[in-house]
Parts: sequence; C-alpha cells; structure tokens
Amino acid sequence: MKQLILGGARSGKSHLAEKTAKQLSTTSQHSLHYVATALPFDQEMRERIAHHQKQRGGEWQEHECPLHLSELLTNFANTDVVLVDCLTLWLNNWIFELGDECSNEKLEAEIEKLIQVVRGSDATLIFVSNEVGMGIVPLGAVSRYFVDNAGRMNQKLASVCHRVTFVAAGLPLVLKE
Repeated sequence: MKQLILGGARSGKSHLAEKTAKQLSTTSQHSLHYVATALPFDQEMRERIAHHQKQRGGEWQEHECPLHLSELLTNFANTDVVLVDCLTLWLNNWIFELGDECSNEKLEAEIEKLIQVVRGSDATLIFVSNEVGMGIVPLGAVSRYFVDNAGRMNQKLASVCHRVTFVAAGLPLVLKE
C-alpha cells in the first residue's frame, strides 16, 4: 500500500500520516519507520525537529535522509511501514544542493528515481507533501521553479499511490482510494 497525504502548512497532514502509520503497524505487526528529510540548518529548526521527535515517541525507527531518498527506500521490505515527511523539503534540499547546476531535467530525474522505487517497493509507504499550488503565482524565479516542480512531483507520486488524501484544517478529504 502506498499513500500520499497532501496539505498546506499546519493543515494536520503530518498528524494524520503518523496516526495512519501507527494504526497500520499495530494491526499488521510491522516495523514502524520515520524518514525525516529536514535539515537542521539553524537553532529554530533544530528545536522544531527535537519537538517533533519527542511528540512521536520511541516506537519509531528514525532515518534522516535529506537527499538520497530513493536509495534509502530500497532497504525496506513488506514487513515495514515507512512514513516519509516531507517530500517538499526533500525537493527543496535538491534545489539547494544542485545550486546553479539545478535544472528541471535534474529534478525530474530524481523524482523519476523515486517513482520507480515506489512502484517496485513491497513496503507500506506513506508520503507527506505540501500542496503549494493553490495560491497566487509567487514572485521570483526560484520560488516559481520550486512550486512548478513540487506540483509535478505531487502529480507523479499521486499517480502511483493507491490512496491520496488532502488535509485542510485537520480534516482529511480522500481524493483517490
């Protein structure tokens, strides 16, 4: 089973993803994994990460993976429930990592690697991603570049996931079952 949970900032998408992963691991007796893509680049982000880790509790096996997500996901089996939070941070990390060498083609290649791994995985995978395309077109080329690629990434992942849920104000709306 592959799921994508989309929503805006503070929409409740991560809470829903964690709750879903816990339920799936409890009913199936599967190992519970949390893949964090955030980089602790400043004190506020380090505090935010520590807060989230404390909130989650100790039953999670944690994996930090800011870039090479496709490679990490190949390590999980049908006995694993894996929550990846979040794909838009992962995409942002690639844009930052590639810097001036960043292009739509390079990002699309990373996204396609991820899609192929998701298709072939036997693990239960739950992805969290921000829906960033519901507002106005942002000013600035880098911001538009990010929004365009996040939209394409979400569309591609939604096409290979069994379930897609949009969350607003803590309320889930199933888009694909």
